Amino acid sequence: MASLVSAVMAALTTSAAALGSNEKNKPVHVGTTIGGLWAGVTEETNESATTAQTAVFAGHVDVGSGLFNGFCAGANWTVACDPEDVETPPALTPGIVASAFSRIPLPEAKLVIQPPNGRTLVNFETNFYTEQGEFTRAVTLLGQRVELRIWPASFGWRYGDGESERTTSPGAAYPDLKITHTYLEKGRVSPRVDATYAAEFRVGGGPWRDVAGTVTIPGTPQQLRVVEARPVLVGG
Repeated sequence: MASLVSAVMAALTTSAAALGSNEKNKPVHVGTTIGGLWAGVTEETNESATTAQTAVFAGHVDVGSGLFNGFCAGANWTVACDPEDVETPPALTPGIVASAFSRIPLPEAKLVIQPPNGRTLVNFETNFYTEQGEFTRAVTLLGQRVELRIWPASFGWRYGDGESERTTSPGAAYPDLKITHTYLEKGRVSPRVDATYAAEFRVGGGPWRDVAGTVTIPGTPQQLRVVEARPVLVGG
């Protein structure tokens, strides 16, 4: 609106100057028109002891969609009539939520290996699983509370010998063998599991909506030694 005020005042200055008098002493009139404002000053003259008023208008000032309802319409406009700009706060969009989701600290999926104690056998089905499940987070975005419901949508199993696979299953503890891997050679490997998280969100207790995209958190490698089984003679 500052540009609008400048335009109006410039026009009034020109009009008053055309009258050959000091515009600061002239009553200023402002009124609304379609899509804008009109503004003018009034010149007072005395003729035969009768006061006459001659209106000199600066004309129409176009402000388009920026016109405020009730903008100080009437006589004797002053700088105090300049309305403050009202900024519309940005809308909370799914894109903003997705960006926030990508920055939230998410937990690693802890890898459990069976047999335990960091040792397994060549040509043996080594069992892997994790117990990472669903959880919630709450963040404040643009002054609004946003709830996030987060869960691991898939798991990337990296066995440390060049082999890997991706599943939606977190595996299970023995005897429910769901995620297993057989090492063909002895040596030391560093298996890990990466968790890929998906989420839903809601604002102010509203309906749940999908968050676009996923976030993958790499797991910490575990130290595992693969050894060969040795036959042991047992007396009968």
